[in-house]
Amino acid sequence: MTASTDLDTLTDFFDRYGVALTTADVPAIAGCYALPGLVVADTYSFSFTSPAAVALSFVGAAPDYQERELVAANAQIEDVQQVSALLTEVAVRWEFLDSQGGAVPGERYRYVLRTTDEGPVICTVIRTA
Repeated sequence: MTASTDLDTLTDFFDRYGVALTTADVPAIAGCYALPGLVVADTYSFSFTSPAAVALSFVGAAPDYQERELVAANAQIEDVQQVSALLTEVAVRWEFLDSQGGAVPGERYRYVLRTTDEGPVICTVIRTA
């Protein structure tokens, strides 16, 4: 097994993750993460060591998606780098679609993914400019 740099595999993964985010499917979101996991931004960092902790970290995001009426998320993969035998760093720019069919610009993130027998999982999320 080696780190996945295959765009089809990565696109499928981020498609599933985007659906989970916009449908508030917290168990599916949690299933996309390796444990322990880490989220890093300019003003905060936090880690989680259980699926329940992942779920709690996303419970607050669901109302934001609903308030903004976001119904779909599309990950634009901008860069893929193999970091090690099983780790891949992926730069993603998220775009969203609202309930009126309008495009809503999202944010950029770098994800460190680990390749497992079941496919990629997120180890670290870094919010970028």
